[in-house]
Amino acid sequence: MQRCFIIPIYNHGETIETTVQGLTGFGYPIFIVDDGSDEATKAILERLAAKEPLVRLHSHSVNKGKGGAVMTGISAASEQGFTHALQVDADGQHDLSDIKPMWALSKKYPESLISGQPQYDESIPRGRRIGRHITHVWVWIETLSFEIRDTMCGFRVYPLAPCVDLMARKRLGERMDFDIEIMVRLYWQGLSIRFYPTRVIYPEDGSSHFQGFRDNVRISWLHTRLFFGMLLRAPMLLFWRKGKGDG
Repeated sequence: MQRCFIIPIYNHGETIETTVQGLTGFGYPIFIVDDGSDEATKAILERLAAKEPLVRLHSHSVNKGKGGAVMTGISAASEQGFTHALQVDADGQHDLSDIKPMWALSKKYPESLISGQPQYDESIPRGRRIGRHITHVWVWIETLSFEIRDTMCGFRVYPLAPCVDLMARKRLGERMDFDIEIMVRLYWQGLSIRFYPTRVIYPEDGSSHFQGFRDNVRISWLHTRLFFGMLLRAPMLLFWRKGKGDG
C-alpha cells in the first residue's frame, strides 16, 4: 500500500493549517486541492505548501465543487503511484484521532472502501439530519441492501484503482452529489464497503458550502438516475444479496 491524504478545500483558510498539522505525523503526502478559493485562502495554501514538504498543492482556476476537487486529487495521487488515499475535509468536522484505526482497517481490507459512519451530536442542523436520513433510504433502495450505512460522510479511504477506472467510464457529479454517487457505483461494481464509527461535529463558527436548494435538486436528480440504474442491475444485486445472506 502506498498511502496519501486528499483534502479538497474552498475558502477554509482558517482551519486548513490545523487540519494539515493533524496529518503530518503520519508521514504520508498530503494532496490539497484548492477549488477556486479566494485570494486570502490561496495565500495561506501557498505559504503552507512552501513550508511543509508533505503538501502537494493542486489548484482549480474556478470553483468546480467538492466532488471535482476530490477527483482531481484521486487522479493526481494515482498518477504519482499511490494506491490508497484518505479523504479529509478542510473545515475541522472530522475527528482526526480516527485516522489511525481507519488506515488499519484499510490495511486489513485493501480492496474495500473504508468510510466513516458519522456519530453526530446536537450540533448537526435538523434539516441536514432529515436530508441524510432520506438519502439513506434511497441508497438502500438503489443497492437493494442495508449494507451501506452512510454515503454522505467525506471521511473515507479510497482504493484508487477502481475509482480511477470508474471515473474513466462514467462522468460523476462534481458537487455534493459526488460522495453518494461514487460509493453507490463502486458498490455496483462489486467493491465491498466497510464502515468505522466516527464523531462528526458542526462547529458553531464553521461555514458550509452546501447550497440548500441547488444541492438538494442535484441530489434528488442523482437518486432518480441511480434508481433507474438499480432497475437494470436488480437481478445481479439480488443475487449478491442472497449470496451474502443480507437482510
